[in-house]
Amino acid sequence: MIKSPEEIELMAESGRLLASVFTWLDRQTLAGRTTMDINDQVEALIVDTLGARPASKGQYGYGFVLNCSRNAVVCHGVPSEAEVLGDGDIVNFDITLEKGGYIADSSKTYLVGDVAPAARRLVRTSYEAMWKGILAVRPGARLGDIGHAIERHAKRAGYAIVRDYCGHGIGHEMHEEPQVLHFGKPGTGLVLREGMVFTIEPMLNQGRRTVRTEDDGWTVVTTDGKLSAQFEHTVAVTRDGVRVLTLRPDETIPRG
Repeated sequence: MIKSPEEIELMAESGRLLASVFTWLDRQTLAGRTTMDINDQVEALIVDTLGARPASKGQYGYGFVLNCSRNAVVCHGVPSEAEVLGDGDIVNFDITLEKGGYIADSSKTYLVGDVAPAARRLVRTSYEAMWKGILAVRPGARLGDIGHAIERHAKRAGYAIVRDYCGHGIGHEMHEEPQVLHFGKPGTGLVLREGMVFTIEPMLNQGRRTVRTEDDGWTVVTTDGKLSAQFEHTVAVTRDGVRVLTLRPDETIPRG
């Protein structure tokens, strides 16, 4: 569970490369593209340009490099030649990358073209909620502090937190201990220690928090058909706070 400084530097390199994938995505015109086309281009970028491994491909039998979760899809959306992104969509791309034996995991929800104000507000609040959780990370804090900070921000904005999926420890394996819930009570749960590395990845729904898995066995959708949005970073607990290992060049860490 605890990573050495040398291991964290290796994870930071994986995180830096993964951040560059999102920088590339930021420059793409998404409207009119199929999610399979995006998947294939991301795979070529990770493998051929960055010399890394797309860690999601083959994990638990999953056949693709990224998850493409559009509109009412909460998570684990499967790329498809039939799914074309259109004006007004929101879509989350969840990508993992392994370099030097260590994995980084991050996701970002994109606005495609002219997106309605209500959807933009959901996406913005989801991003803010992730940062609320990240800023609660420090040695001596507890996992419940992270979940509480996220849930409080989401509820104040009128959104529901999905409880069926959570953040997770990460390192040599994509999913390690601990589980990082996106709801909770302050002062409860595992005490954070320097060297812990895990993801924070809240999913916010416009309507109810309940979800269901479609017949493909992967795609998770809201039960009421309303929108869902998500953001994710991989973070490390430092001596005096937190380090975001997947921070993108366009991002600045907000003040608490």
